[in-house]
Amino acid sequence: MPRRRGSRRQFQFGFNMFPEIPRPFNMIYKCHSVAMFPGNERQDVERGGKIIMPPSALEQLTRLNINYPMLFKLTNKKTNRVTHCGVLEFVADEGKVYLPLWMMQNMVLEEGDVVQMESVSLPVGTFSKFQPLSPDFLDITNPKAVLENCLRSFACLTTGDVIAVKYNQKIYELCVLETKPGNAISIIECDMNVEFAPPVGYKEPVKHKKEDEEMAVDPADLMPEPVGFVAFRGAGNRLDGKKRKDSASSDVLPSKPVYVRGIPDYDYQIGTLRFIRRSTKPDKENEPSSQFRAFSGTGFSMKQN
Repeated sequence: MPRRRGSRRQFQFGFNMFPEIPRPFNMIYKCHSVAMFPGNERQDVERGGKIIMPPSALEQLTRLNINYPMLFKLTNKKTNRVTHCGVLEFVADEGKVYLPLWMMQNMVLEEGDVVQMESVSLPVGTFSKFQPLSPDFLDITNPKAVLENCLRSFACLTTGDVIAVKYNQKIYELCVLETKPGNAISIIECDMNVEFAPPVGYKEPVKHKKEDEEMAVDPADLMPEPVGFVAFRGAGNRLDGKKRKDSASSDVLPSKPVYVRGIPDYDYQIGTLRFIRRSTKPDKENEPSSQFRAFSGTGFSMKQN
């Protein structure tokens, strides 16, 4: 009897050492846009990257021991378009899935078309680069915060997708140019660096170089004439009364007084204005680069507080 008890314990211990291996989920559904979903309007699905699946899919996923979070690869066999998504709810009609409109447009899907769904495991994202498809995106005061708030409704990103960002009753489209460490990444509970490329149709503002302007008025001319004793104002003479040979070349023009700010112009005439303009040449080393740098190199955390 002790031997039998020992063998049972060994069998139980060995059974726990080999947990059930997850099996892949692979199904074909008819896809519809969220606008076709019965009931109230689902804007939460429309502005995110998650879909609605039927209840039977949840039962099958549970039996297959799928890893969490549940991420799926969608494939349109007709056009070979591929994207990735998460799941929001399991309340769709059997045999149907409901997708955001922007996702259907990326995959070139019409109402009722067939889409293949496979369960996948994606690496956690560390970097992504977006390109707005309109210069109007630059009008947003804080685009980094707007994008961060939008991506909270997404589970993953795929390179080449065009996502829709809704802000102030307006929809902005952004193309996902690059993702790291792979072409498809999970953005659930991650710290991700984000960069922006110049929007499509964006043009650098033309800088007109103004020529250096000389002083319109010499500030020394605004100084009042000196009154009273002025040292060394006279001219030198020879004792024999003759003129110096180099007197013609040595004549020095009377020096102008040094301009001092704060002394009023005593010769001011009513109805006249004088402007003193001085333009300095810009330092080329300190000039901003002409390359597009709007909100480049920003990063944020997708972790829920």
